Amino acid sequence: MIFIVAKFTIRPEHADQWLDRVADFTEATRAEPGNIFFEWSRSVTDPNQFVVVEAFQDDAAAAHVGSDHFKTFIGWAPDVVATTPDIVSVQGVPGEGWSKMGEISPRT
Repeated sequence: MIFIVAKFTIRPEHADQWLDRVADFTEATRAEPGNIFFEWSRSVTDPNQFVVVEAFQDDAAAAHVGSDHFKTFIGWAPDVVATTPDIVSVQGVPGEGWSKMGEISPRT
């Protein structure tokens, strides 16, 4: 599995529209063969910062980067980001998606 976390700092005047702006990109990415998950979160300390957590089967990342929706996204994103996004990308992560955290379970 390829596991990616990318942090986007958005220009303040665009931050409240970010999730709407990436909605089509998000849905198209989630529909890609080999996509395991693709989830956005907004920072609780910086309202202009968003993090995407994504995972793909090992052979699916190249198709993602070559897709029309990815090319469209990187075409308009430079107009709304405040800084170059930070990224962590790790290939060869064992597993097929989320696992359960053993230290915490709901109380009965």
